[in-house]
Amino acid sequence: MFLSQRATQAEYCDRPDLPVAEVADNYRQLARFNQNTMVSDVFQRVLVRWLGRANVKRLSILDLGAGDGYIGRTIAAWAKRYDWDWRVTNLDMNLAALRLGKGERRVVGSVCALPFAEDSFDVVIASQMTHHLTDEETVRHFREAWRVTRDALYLTDAHRNICALSAMWVLLRLMRMKPHFRSDGLLSVKRGWRVGEWRELAERAGIPRAKVSVYYGSRVLLQARKEQSPNKPRALRPQPEPILVS
Repeated sequence: MFLSQRATQAEYCDRPDLPVAEVADNYRQLARFNQNTMVSDVFQRVLVRWLGRANVKRLSILDLGAGDGYIGRTIAAWAKRYDWDWRVTNLDMNLAALRLGKGERRVVGSVCALPFAEDSFDVVIASQMTHHLTDEETVRHFREAWRVTRDALYLTDAHRNICALSAMWVLLRLMRMKPHFRSDGLLSVKRGWRVGEWRELAERAGIPRAKVSVYYGSRVLLQARKEQSPNKPRALRPQPEPILVS
């Protein structure tokens, strides 16, 4: 049945041999798409409503698969309007993409083996990144993200369904995106997730009480919070030093 299983075809923009100029152009297109589709909204109003306004005045946030840091810059600037201090660390495997960012803390690393100690960040987020992974990699990614958050885990990605695919097809053409970007956009939906799939992977990753839901039909969300206990012991293990991007 159509879309019953995830596609496995690699996306064009994931190629490691892309010239730096083309990487930069891809992220310019992505920023325009994200801005027009309000991709960051789920990390602003929805996240604040979930955590409570009293708990978001000062947050350390880790953005996984952050690319050029668009999401982090956008939500930090939005929070500043309310006099909130949101400090974002961007992590990605793509050094060329990270170097497009400015000023933020940028770290080269894999989402499957994070170079941070347990409970390092108040909130760990990811946007439209997990569909690039296999199921086994996703379990490791979920487990690592849960390990390094001290409070909340908030992950989103494409929801694989015919309505989202059709809407993506129309939107990409209305925005006159380049052919390879249009192809990747459609493929990202085909490589996306269903609620049951993420719920099963979260269980395999050992994330208790994970809530998986759909956001406006187009995105699947995973939300989980750790129990807060001042006497909770930390079983820290040695971690590699993060590779910071200058």
